[in-house]
Amino acid sequence: MLLRGVLLALQALQLAGALDLPAGSCAFEESTCSFDSVLAFLPWILNEEGHYIYVDTSFGKQGEKAVLLSSDLQAEEWSCLRLVYQITTSSESLSDPSQLNLYMRFEDESFDRLLWSAKEPSDSWLIASLDLQNSSKKFKILIEGVLGQGNTASIALFEIKMTTGYCIECDFEENHLCGFVNRWNPNVNWFVGGGSIRNVHSILPQDHTFKSELGHYMYVDSVYVKHFQEVAQLISPLTTAPMAGCLSFYYQIQQGNDNVFSLYTRDVAGLYEEIWKADRPGNAAWNLAEVEFNAPYPMEVIFEVAFNGPKGGYVALDDISFSPVHCQNQTELLFSAVEASCNFEQDLCNFYQDKEGPGWTRVKVKPNMYRAGDHTTGLGYYLLANTKFTSQPGYIGRLYGPSLPGNLQYCLRFHYAIYGFLKMSDTLAVYIFEENHVVQEKIWSVLESPRGVWMQAEITFKKPMPTKVVFMSLCKSFWDCGLVALDDITVQLGSCSSSEKLPPPPGECTFEQDECTFTQEKRNRSSWHRRRGETPTSYTGPKGDHTTGVGYYMYIEASHMVYGQKARLLSRPLRGVSGKHCLTFFYHMYGGGTGLLSVYLKKEEDSEESLLWRRRGEQSISWLRALIEYSCERQHRIIFEAIRGVSIRSDIAIDDVKFQAGPCGEMEDTTQQSSGHSEDLNEIEY
Repeated sequence: MLLRGVLLALQALQLAGALDLPAGSCAFEESTCSFDSVLAFLPWILNEEGHYIYVDTSFGKQGEKAVLLSSDLQAEEWSCLRLVYQITTSSESLSDPSQLNLYMRFEDESFDRLLWSAKEPSDSWLIASLDLQNSSKKFKILIEGVLGQGNTASIALFEIKMTTGYCIECDFEENHLCGFVNRWNPNVNWFVGGGSIRNVHSILPQDHTFKSELGHYMYVDSVYVKHFQEVAQLISPLTTAPMAGCLSFYYQIQQGNDNVFSLYTRDVAGLYEEIWKADRPGNAAWNLAEVEFNAPYPMEVIFEVAFNGPKGGYVALDDISFSPVHCQNQTELLFSAVEASCNFEQDLCNFYQDKEGPGWTRVKVKPNMYRAGDHTTGLGYYLLANTKFTSQPGYIGRLYGPSLPGNLQYCLRFHYAIYGFLKMSDTLAVYIFEENHVVQEKIWSVLESPRGVWMQAEITFKKPMPTKVVFMSLCKSFWDCGLVALDDITVQLGSCSSSEKLPPPPGECTFEQDECTFTQEKRNRSSWHRRRGETPTSYTGPKGDHTTGVGYYMYIEASHMVYGQKARLLSRPLRGVSGKHCLTFFYHMYGGGTGLLSVYLKKEEDSEESLLWRRRGEQSISWLRALIEYSCERQHRIIFEAIRGVSIRSDIAIDDVKFQAGPCGEMEDTTQQSSGHSEDLNEIEY
């Protein structure tokens, strides 16, 4: 499927010393090295002349997979995994192209972690760069190719290479340039310098790495500039793991020339931020630059040169490196997501109130058919501003968060619920309080929302100075007051929208997009259904989902079933591993006729199922958290089974399912003591 001429051109990219590639690497010259095709799927084919492996529609059909699995690997130091690949397809099948996925498989986890995915077809080889955080745990790399539509669909792998270091580091000695790319400009671009490359218009330097003509570097020259402010950009690979420290590089700027050399970061939302600018022309030697670099979420580094005319000379760049410690003489107020967040289960954490009055009270309410519990577990603590008990109109209760360092982008998320109030607008508002100023800026307020439902709010903000987040409850008049509840406040670095562009967390399903990897034995009116909002039957089912209050959940509609009828939701096959697993999920069992909710474990090739957990009858009007700790060393599935009760008021719902490696730890089980019945089988081994 790949053109022979393209292959010949690409052979120059093959790295020297293929036989000496480090563990987790392969150039596919004569074999697949320590990688093997998984026999249960299509095989990866080694090209007869070497150089790459591939799978295409001559060996399989649309939707079929080819899976390549590495031997055991370990990354005790931070490592960079680079993948050179190509996806091809016919023009008429662009609606359903082939897809290439890369996973990490840890030895103690029953699911694979998706690190990267691509489905954009191209007519040339592309490079993906993935940061692997250091860990003592052993893992395998799993590469999955899924064939798309069309008779000419193919996926090819040219090289896999895992090396110690960070993906944004580069000495530009290898032909793939560490995944750095030049943004094409008709007049001015970054080029590879050194070796036999010379430019008659400028006296280019020797490289910094080898300090000889044998080495290479990147440079941009003004000789072809035709307009003012012509810009050349060299763009790094996107970081894929949180990192913070000192980014250093060597540069040369031809003296006395009119150019501007700057360094920017750009996140996945396209937001630029300048983090360094050359403040002097420099000298004929290589100059060292050290820059504080903080990438808590995916971002690119962009080296940009702007010329004001054809006599701007050249700028050269070499030996980009990164250290996870601060640059010399640099101090910074560090941000801790843990210290800035709180679920109020133990105390107020680092939040506090002003001295004008109690305002917010930490409460624990035992949920029943008329009163909801907290958002964290359904049985825990949350904050309540009970404005009904105040005698003054214009009552204000302020809750202050901890200090947040300035000049960083934050994502604030929290859950709130409103009770009472004839007019809901502004009953809860969020302000930003800059510590060096008295003025507070409102960044969010309630407009309208369902009463008595835990709703999620998320706000992205950034301020140059240190700030505090302030939650303010307001009672505008004596005759229109009510209750405002607040729970599960989290503060993270980055834009709230950044998470939408990341791979979904492994082993988690919120049902917001689809049913994830869950399947059903049959689909009809009596199956599990994905829904948002209230269920059709009154006095049963949730008013909203657990994740955001306005999202999706899975439930059974009792009015479509008869007494004793079952609906079963099956997980995908989970790999058996030694050690304990923790399954958490939220369930909703409200209604006078509620039946039975059970969780089973079914091992591969076994006809019998083992009961892990069960609840019978009405439990609460709230979402309640369930924790199940179990062990299984064989491939298995987890099955959620709901049985319809004696009346149509028997809707049962689940949401926010999460599989985790290891024991459930300190988290308490949500055993509900009520008129309903529970059967606890919290720690079971099979």
